[in-house]
Amino acid sequence: MIRVGLISDTHGLLRPQAVASLQGCDFIVHGGDIGDAGILEALAAIAPLTVVRGNNDREPWADGIAETEFLKVGGVIIYAIHDLSQIDIDLAAAGVRVVISGHSHKPKIEERDGVLYVNPGSAGPRRFKLPIAVAELIVDGDSITARTIELAVT
Repeated sequence: MIRVGLISDTHGLLRPQAVASLQGCDFIVHGGDIGDAGILEALAAIAPLTVVRGNNDREPWADGIAETEFLKVGGVIIYAIHDLSQIDIDLAAAGVRVVISGHSHKPKIEERDGVLYVNPGSAGPRRFKLPIAVAELIVDGDSITARTIELAVT
């Protein structure tokens, strides 16, 4: 069993509750709108990190971050992109089983056409009345499960 921590839309704020929820992960994926290079350093200290650039990651520190990334976990191919509307590949042809995104700040897990789409929501500053959340993906052989984790923040 492999545990992949999912986080997105930190916008420069890495909450201690998010860090605590990601402890023990085998991998972490950040779905963009990072906001600060220090966040990547902190996450990479927890587990191997895959990260994509969000539409707000425009500072020079983010220049080397790709807009999309692939990660293979066990036999499962994960595709990370900040904004789902920017997908420009044939997911089935690429063998993708999971898409990790961000952008909307809304936690969501949905399966479409055999692909599991997971948006962990926003772990950074609260936007509107949306929850502050992260998510986790469990890969166990061919089985993939995901859940969002709402963070208790004040």
